[in-house]
Amino acid sequence: MRIAQIAPLMESVPPRLYGGTERIVSYLTEELVRMGHQVTLFASGDSLTAANLVPCVPVALRLDKQVHDTIPYYMIMLDHVRRQAHNFDILHFHVDFLPFPLFRSIAGRTVTTLHGRQDLPDLPPFYSAFEDMPLVSISDAQRLPFPKANFAATIHHGLPLDLHRPTLNPQGCYVAFLGRISPEKGPERAIRIARSMGIPIKIAAKVDKVDEGYFRECVAPLLNDPGVEFIGEINERQKTKFLGEALALLFPIDWPEPFGLAMIEAMACGTPVLAFRRGSVPEIIDEGVTGMIVDGMEHAQVALPRVFALNRRAVHQRFVDRFSATEMAQNYLNLYRSMLMPVPAVVNDRGASAVPARSVNLPEAVH
Repeated sequence: MRIAQIAPLMESVPPRLYGGTERIVSYLTEELVRMGHQVTLFASGDSLTAANLVPCVPVALRLDKQVHDTIPYYMIMLDHVRRQAHNFDILHFHVDFLPFPLFRSIAGRTVTTLHGRQDLPDLPPFYSAFEDMPLVSISDAQRLPFPKANFAATIHHGLPLDLHRPTLNPQGCYVAFLGRISPEKGPERAIRIARSMGIPIKIAAKVDKVDEGYFRECVAPLLNDPGVEFIGEINERQKTKFLGEALALLFPIDWPEPFGLAMIEAMACGTPVLAFRRGSVPEIIDEGVTGMIVDGMEHAQVALPRVFALNRRAVHQRFVDRFSATEMAQNYLNLYRSMLMPVPAVVNDRGASAVPARSVNLPEAVH
């Protein structure tokens, strides 16, 4: 199959450090290539891939100090894709709704994976206006703000099975917080949970410009507490040791998390997760196997010792069973093929052959 993957330009594919969407695009692209498909990746020029790379900007936009407005570069990229669209069976977009007006005429050969939060008031009218554009949700919870939108499937993220190795006997004696410093991610809550239990906590996280004030005013003062260590951004190789040596990952979110890649990264390392019951968490955590789901700070303090006692081998095995990159890629292939299947002709009441209009929604979501 000839497949185009259209990635965000903010980070390279894969990203050097933080960048969940770009990381998933990379895992999906490489797995599709490994399966024998002809894959073209539209991304920044500093991306690394076994696919055919079409560089749309020289380097990731976040690293280019000359860039002040990212939209023009996305428009240039989409024009590249539009001019080459006839070369592909499927165009798979990972750049939100930017492609919709340009690619509406070939909607049946496109799919857009929604990677971000969808509980924003301006989105439902937009999706209603472009109801013929097929969407993929990364969790069922992500669909809740507009359940009648044109969702073709829910497909969970996956990681390469050899990306991390499990640590079955951790020596770190700490809990971990991984991701991004922002109010909705809950770093303050993670620190307070750890301190209330007398357990050291290590924080490996990115601070975006928009969150610098929050970090300075709300998080930085807590870093002076005993047993609190701020590491900053880390790469994939560093994650294996950081997560693997941790007794648990704390995921005390306060927003409708669309997926939560850090949870399955921890599972890949054999590390159980303590997570707040928001967004996708109940879909990702198998309670009592890969972690515990809690409803607040007091519940978290009660549940944390039970999280420590979970079988780390079972945690890793559940990751293997549910969240591999191979499983993710196969689910996307099933979706692509279902969209390209010819629609059988039917005979109308006058005996004439007719082709019914195609709906891109699948009879059953792909999980």
